[in-house]
Amino acid sequence: MENAWMSLIPFLIVIGMSIWLKKIMPGLVLGLVVGALLVEANVLGGARETITYIVTTLSDKSNIQIIAFLYLFGGLVGMMTISGGIKGFSEWIGEKIHSQRGLLTLIWLTLPFTFMMPMFRIMMIGPVIKSIMEKMKLSKQKVGLTMDVSTESVIVLLPVATAFVGFMISLVESGIQKHGLDVSAYHIFLLSIPFNFFAITTLVLGLVQTFWKSNKKDEEPKQEKEAKTDEPDYHKLGRKKELSMVKAQPWNLIVPLFLLLGLSLYLLWKDGVEKGADSIFQAFSQADATFVMLLAVFLTLVITFIFYMLRRQSLNETIYHFFDGGNNLMQAIILLVLVWSLSLVAEDLGFSKFISSTLGSFLPAFTIPAIIFLIGAVVAYFIGSSWGTWGLFMPLGITLATVTDSSLALTVGAVFASGAFGALASPLGDTTITTASILDMPLVEYARYKLKFASICAGIAVLLFLGAGFFFV
Repeated sequence: MENAWMSLIPFLIVIGMSIWLKKIMPGLVLGLVVGALLVEANVLGGARETITYIVTTLSDKSNIQIIAFLYLFGGLVGMMTISGGIKGFSEWIGEKIHSQRGLLTLIWLTLPFTFMMPMFRIMMIGPVIKSIMEKMKLSKQKVGLTMDVSTESVIVLLPVATAFVGFMISLVESGIQKHGLDVSAYHIFLLSIPFNFFAITTLVLGLVQTFWKSNKKDEEPKQEKEAKTDEPDYHKLGRKKELSMVKAQPWNLIVPLFLLLGLSLYLLWKDGVEKGADSIFQAFSQADATFVMLLAVFLTLVITFIFYMLRRQSLNETIYHFFDGGNNLMQAIILLVLVWSLSLVAEDLGFSKFISSTLGSFLPAFTIPAIIFLIGAVVAYFIGSSWGTWGLFMPLGITLATVTDSSLALTVGAVFASGAFGALASPLGDTTITTASILDMPLVEYARYKLKFASICAGIAVLLFLGAGFFFV
């Protein structure tokens, strides 16, 4: 296709506007509209094409399953949040914490009970951690970094029962379908996890930094006490008010949590076995992960709702927080629909052909994962969205991996690693803003503190991507 270079225009619009506006949604909408106008070069025809791409996306069975999973998952998290489970656990164990190391250890110990969503984890443990650390001379920045590292860097590596999983698999599935690859999206996702070198490096160095004994007193700068973040006060106060009204009932969290995890693993195994798998890993790879995760979260919701009613939790409050939790993921759902639609537009404009005839013709295959990670990390830092970064760079990554015969799993891991960098390092990231708000830290200073740590991890990750790329080509 002669004008295949125009397939880059929608992506350039999205990246440019995201960096300019510090938000990805307006750029996605404009990129989609401009792309549709390039396909059908008149206003009415372009508008018709825009709607057609969105409807086509929403007509896909797998896409609807992902959307349903995300909304139901958000609803489940909303129900668990108001039930007060993790608050009860944290307050109980918090009474036993009397040292700085004990406090940092507590942050990691809460992980098995709060791994479903980053914001859920930060909002649940943050106020408790803050109340304990006020009795100690411990750097807020170090505590905040420990909270964030133990959140983003771990959740992105988990293969089931998180809000990330459905989104990540859907992006891989979209790329695989466009190139007609005969592989399972969930299988590639599983294989990519050990190649998310940034998240793994961050996790390892985070643990080392958390428990490293320093000879210097780890005191908080005096000026931080009066510093304010850029987070609106009403948001912070509103959250605190809501959390203070929650009754501490740990079983309200433990029961649904283990139900979701157990059902996800069992149904993945069962579906894989029914498809002829001979081992657990093979079963997970062959299972219809999208439908299984939707089924698992639906069953968990039903059982959890009955469980809460038996424990005499308010019916109106439970229903309200189910919808509130689901609505909290609507932005991610809309973003995903726009990303899917944008990918359809780019393919119609000849994106794959252009990449294969240009970048794919001269870039050494072993450098592809490292290049994807570096470019994606830079963009992720400016837009502050791991989900948005994954949506933008997954089509490029899978296309480059396909045309250069680079490792698909390694390249997918590099895309996910780039988003993880943005989520951890960017001052626009949700966790960065929320952590700074809860711990009363200046947002920009805290982001700079984290950037030093994240940059070291990114440098190590680049070397690992280059080494792995050379080895696996």
